[in-house]
Amino acid sequence: MRKVDDTLPARRVFLGVLRIGPGRGPAAMTVPAKFDYSTGSPLPLGVHFQGTDANFALFSRHGSRVRLLLFADPSHTRPHQVIDLDPHHHRTGDIWHVAVHGAHRGLAYAFQVDGPHEPHLGHRFDPQAVLLDPYATALVTPEHWEFSGAAVGGPEGVVAKALVTADHFDWGHDRPLKHHWSELVIYEAHVRGLSIHPSSAVRHPGTYLGVIDKIPYFKRLGITALELMPLQAFNPYEVTRYNPVTGERLRNYWGYNTIAFQAPHAGYGTGAYPGCQVEEFKRMVKALHEADIEVLLDVVFNHTAEGDETGPILNFRGLDNSIYYLLEEDRRHYRNYSGCGNTVNCNHPVVRSYILDCLRYWVVEMHVDGFRFDLASILGRDRNGHLVPNPPLLELIAEDPILRDVKLIAEAWDAGGAYLVGRFPGERWCEWNGVYRDDVRRYWRGDPGMAGAFASRLCGSADIYEHSGKAPVNSINFVTCHDGFTLNDLVSYACKHNSANGEDNRDGSDHNFSANYGCEGPTGDHGINAVRRRQMKNLMASLLLSRGVPMILGGDEFCRTQRGNNNAYCQDNEISWFDWRLLDENRSFFEFVRKMIAFRARHPVLSREQFYRPEDILWFSPAGGQPDWQADAALGCCIRAVGGEEQPLCLLFNPTAEGLCFRLPDTLRGGVWIKAVDTAVESPCDICELEGGSPLPDQRRLFLPDRSLVVLVEGAATAAAARA
Repeated sequence: MRKVDDTLPARRVFLGVLRIGPGRGPAAMTVPAKFDYSTGSPLPLGVHFQGTDANFALFSRHGSRVRLLLFADPSHTRPHQVIDLDPHHHRTGDIWHVAVHGAHRGLAYAFQVDGPHEPHLGHRFDPQAVLLDPYATALVTPEHWEFSGAAVGGPEGVVAKALVTADHFDWGHDRPLKHHWSELVIYEAHVRGLSIHPSSAVRHPGTYLGVIDKIPYFKRLGITALELMPLQAFNPYEVTRYNPVTGERLRNYWGYNTIAFQAPHAGYGTGAYPGCQVEEFKRMVKALHEADIEVLLDVVFNHTAEGDETGPILNFRGLDNSIYYLLEEDRRHYRNYSGCGNTVNCNHPVVRSYILDCLRYWVVEMHVDGFRFDLASILGRDRNGHLVPNPPLLELIAEDPILRDVKLIAEAWDAGGAYLVGRFPGERWCEWNGVYRDDVRRYWRGDPGMAGAFASRLCGSADIYEHSGKAPVNSINFVTCHDGFTLNDLVSYACKHNSANGEDNRDGSDHNFSANYGCEGPTGDHGINAVRRRQMKNLMASLLLSRGVPMILGGDEFCRTQRGNNNAYCQDNEISWFDWRLLDENRSFFEFVRKMIAFRARHPVLSREQFYRPEDILWFSPAGGQPDWQADAALGCCIRAVGGEEQPLCLLFNPTAEGLCFRLPDTLRGGVWIKAVDTAVESPCDICELEGGSPLPDQRRLFLPDRSLVVLVEGAATAAAARA
């Protein structure tokens, strides 16, 4: 064992000042010259108040010495007091614990842990490293943290610390919303990007409170769930590259490198006082719930910000490297199924318990409604990296009594080659349906032989999910998401344009199934722009007509662009930010999306939680016969709810570059066909607000221009004739 540096004794500082208090204004509190402490309790882990004492509990199996560092002020680098934990009195099993008397909310703390530094055995203890509590509920981090100041006493401000927080918050009557899956329309967004642009007109740009100011917009659009990209604490400054075009320093904008899994990112708080991000996050959730909008969090348990063996020591590596990570056989290197340098040892019992504790915290204390798990296939790998049939962690999450009602969404693949779409273990787990994305893109791009696949996606992907006992709502349908092109860019660029990322355009997917329709990027050509706008309508309408759960990428509804960048993870600038001026420029497309969401809500047959039966849907070719699924591209179908009172629908799709005449089927109830949606015409005639349109002049035939979609609704003959 290496000798611990004892140059940091418990310093006697006379009076320090801590700024604490809820968002109504911080208060000053004096700090004693030295805190008294006692043995404490091993449970629960993290920091919890027991009367006037704060109990600190930390897991480290192979550590031989633990020190608790207390800071008189969160901005201080050197600790106010260091408490050495005697293994004979402050250790129970693998848990180190101490009760600090008189500690209070707002107190900053960290740990140092000594133990064997034997990389060949998987141990990487460093007694100088300042370690964050894995159970920290708030962090205070340096303004420009470079992951370079691992040791206490370095340059002022380089050390990140945890904050002692309190659970009190006036939730009022707030409860989980528990929307049915069939009621969900998910909107994926980034907390900062949503409102940081000057055009957002919010009071607190780029923050949790900024999200609150956008709630009237969400209500107008009609979404029922907000899926937020990672907001657990991360370091925006860990990226060291520069934009080769502008010279701008790049940042970790997306946040997919978590540091503390129970701490809301401080950068999304207003900074009113240390730790304010906790209260402000709760205010955001409460306000969204009052608006009947669920909150889903994108969580990243597959890897951490510590990277590979050359990365920083932040917490897990310095607490017990061989427990928390999957290691190669040489024990020096990390298995990398995440593509980010390391892989969390998710199915170790200790790590399983930790992940479950984190999820419970977000549900019980922060009131979130569900989770989207990044690279979730990793959660099904055992300690040797092998996929197992019934992964203990996935079953534990699905069956946990506290998590029983929350929504669970898996990104059902990883960077190690595991692609489990349709095969992700457990009936409760829904999945991002990457097959849906690709097939719908290819169909509307005009790729040959895609009609059958498109029909399957529209019907809920029974070919993917039915064999495993799952339903259409297990499919999270999407055409675009944060990872890839925006909808506008999908129809404007044939190739990715990621040069601003500083990786010579090597990063990001090369398989986008996109098209530019005659010109790469923006153009003044009215013909090209008309085709692009029509294709965006086709893609969005298809999404909202499909069984399954639709997810819209935030900003797509007003044609947000990333200038052809399909991997904008490091672009904390106008490439990624929502430019709300586009809402005025593209108001007609916003209205189309809004009305399509409303159309879906008015026709529940589109979102039923069961697959269509043969008698519910009839497919036909433009000529009116049975489709040739290999040769035909254009398709039509009639949808009805057998035994229900819902209006029958007729959907017509023409992805070809030529206009086609469809022979229309007979109405199902003896009424007439009324056009409700037509992507080939200009706004506002492209969609009717309440299907109040006139009956088709010709009830037998309908011409569809190239690359267009039409939705017909059966109306009563007498009422329709009166409007004619």
